[in-house]
Amino acid sequence: MDEIIIRTNNEGMVEFTLQIKEWIGNNLTTSSCGILHLFLMHTSAALTISESYDPSAKEDIEQFLKYLAPRNLGFIKHTTEGPDDSPSHMKSILLNPSLNLIINQGELVLGTWQGLYLAEFRDGHRERKMAIQFLSSVS
Repeated sequence: MDEIIIRTNNEGMVEFTLQIKEWIGNNLTTSSCGILHLFLMHTSAALTISESYDPSAKEDIEQFLKYLAPRNLGFIKHTTEGPDDSPSHMKSILLNPSLNLIINQGELVLGTWQGLYLAEFRDGHRERKMAIQFLSSVS
């Protein structure tokens, strides 16, 4: 298992497709086929695959998540680390802490407009740790 660090600057989505392609290039061969498993070791961020061509798509998703779990909900009790604390956990359960990606002949399989994103739900600068493991398929 390896780890990758993704740095974030406040709430928002950070594309990391190129980091994964770089990891693949440095660690797999052109004949590698299998599943690349990514696991984010945090409860206030998540992973997702989304449109990566038009930046407005990313902005719309960021606003949608803020709409679903705003910071001013009257029932919120968990604010130990600030007003973004509980809403960050609410948003993270809407997405996933992990992704399984197909690797075929040493290449990441994604659709034409797809990109890999870490969705950060907290304020401030953070370093998010993500475990990465390749599971080779047997022919």
